[in-house]
Amino acid sequence: MLIVKMTDCQGDAARSPMELYEKLTAQGDKVRSLKTAKAEKAEIDAAVQLLLKLKVDYKQATGQDYKVGCPPSENSLTSENGLAADGNNGDDEVNPWSVSTNNAKGVDYDKLIVRFGSSKIDQELVDRIEKVTGQKPHHFLRRGIFFSHRDMHQVLDTYEKHKSFFLYTGRGPSSQAMHVGHLIPFIFTKWLQDVFDIPLVVQLTDDEKYLWKDLTLEQCHQFAVENAKDIIACGFDVNKTFIFSDLDYTGASPQFYRNVVKIQKHVTFNQVKGIFGFTDSDCIGKISFPAIQAAPSFSNSFPHIFGDKKDIQCLIPCAIDQDPYFRMTRDVAPRIGYPKPALLHSTFFPALQGAQTKMSASDANSSIFLTDTAKQIKNKINKYAFSGGKDTVEEHRKYGGNVDVDVSFMYLTFFLEDDHKLEKIRQDYTSGALLTGELKKMLIETLQPIIAEHQEQRKQVTDEMVKRFMTPRPLNFNL
Repeated sequence: MLIVKMTDCQGDAARSPMELYEKLTAQGDKVRSLKTAKAEKAEIDAAVQLLLKLKVDYKQATGQDYKVGCPPSENSLTSENGLAADGNNGDDEVNPWSVSTNNAKGVDYDKLIVRFGSSKIDQELVDRIEKVTGQKPHHFLRRGIFFSHRDMHQVLDTYEKHKSFFLYTGRGPSSQAMHVGHLIPFIFTKWLQDVFDIPLVVQLTDDEKYLWKDLTLEQCHQFAVENAKDIIACGFDVNKTFIFSDLDYTGASPQFYRNVVKIQKHVTFNQVKGIFGFTDSDCIGKISFPAIQAAPSFSNSFPHIFGDKKDIQCLIPCAIDQDPYFRMTRDVAPRIGYPKPALLHSTFFPALQGAQTKMSASDANSSIFLTDTAKQIKNKINKYAFSGGKDTVEEHRKYGGNVDVDVSFMYLTFFLEDDHKLEKIRQDYTSGALLTGELKKMLIETLQPIIAEHQEQRKQVTDEMVKRFMTPRPLNFNL
């Protein structure tokens, strides 16, 4: 597992080994490009000097010489990103399978941006999205729920030139019922699909869940179909959306599998160990799986949609714990002749018990499930939602509550669309005018109709509709 140690970093020498490796690779590509283009000698010399400096920094950080195609080993990553040598247990752990922190406010996302080497979604980017789309930015953007990106400006440049791009997101179907946290990327992806009017592919990684969980293949595939119904209920356009199960599509699409093999050839065992923490005791299916999650990033993996076009940009909205897969993908892409996928990263949806962990589908009391009744939603929030209020009404009235740790307020930032109302709640709770019970009541009244509406929409999803979404076919869009 990639364990991210949250420390302040200044300069290239303080970057993680994997970040230095990626920067070195990019700088090497730049030097070769300048030489091929016969650039000015001074420009080439400057690029070479930077390359040499990065190699020194890399050697200092890893104890290894930089070699093309040989990312840092697991040991070198552990020394930089692993558990603190001094036994400090205050680190944030962020990887595709586990998210935890000792901070009641949750993961420190500003430091995570530094560690992962992504870019913050600032007001300038939000304003540009509004200008390009002509639509008010989604409240997930306005409130920093989607907070980090890779190459989003490049995607907007492409769109302004009247060239299409496509969306790719996914779901690991580990249970029959999804919880509200699972909805976040799909709610935002639907908004992106609507405002940009572009195609979407949704990967259901039932193969991954079989490899990682104590489940049968049949169970994983059935969960994929059930989860597809919840995804369809979000309102996606069937004429612009293809949902696929890995267990079905990988064997049915030669081009998809060919891309998987290309990726596999260009990723070493050392690299996947360094990125994902695999050990010699892990099954070979786990080691090869990252290439399967990477393949949908490339347009020619879907010949029924894009034909043989391999230059269509991909944008991936996902939670930031999935970023390791796509850092690997972005490293491989130029070496196999494909554009790097762009990404939009979301924060984690916290468990009811607090922001130290994200919701878990395996713990019924940590989550509000999409199958929960209005009574269950009410009981779970009242009983389990961590409070930022004081111990007594008198203390709360005097000192106010802490919205930074209060789970009910956190949930409202996700699901209450009215910015003015949300700010009024923040002020009232912070001042003590609003009590914890009253805040929980507001969350209950916000979530109950949202879940009820989703349940009603899901009832309308027939097996025939699922089959239509999951059948490889042309989609309706303009390149």
